[in-house]
Amino acid sequence: MAARWEPDPTASFARRLGKSSHELGQTSGNASCPDIWELDNGDVAVIGRDLTASYQGRLPEGVSIDPGEQLVVIPRATIIAAKADIPDA
Repeated sequence: MAARWEPDPTASFARRLGKSSHELGQTSGNASCPDIWELDNGDVAVIGRDLTASYQGRLPEGVSIDPGEQLVVIPRATIIAAKADIPDA
């Protein structure tokens, strides 16, 4: 049985997956949100809007948001731009 996954808070940002919000035309200021980054340990960090409270009462069957977790939403264009950078395995 696989060990339970735990995030490593010491992992560093290794590379952006996809394009920045500026490149995608999703921001008008100096803010760089939303974004997707691969960490140096292979995990992925997603920067988006925290909509945990908005979705908490209407999650699909079998889906939960545990204490310490948040549901973040990113634009479709952000994940599509990252697709080429995400390995198949």
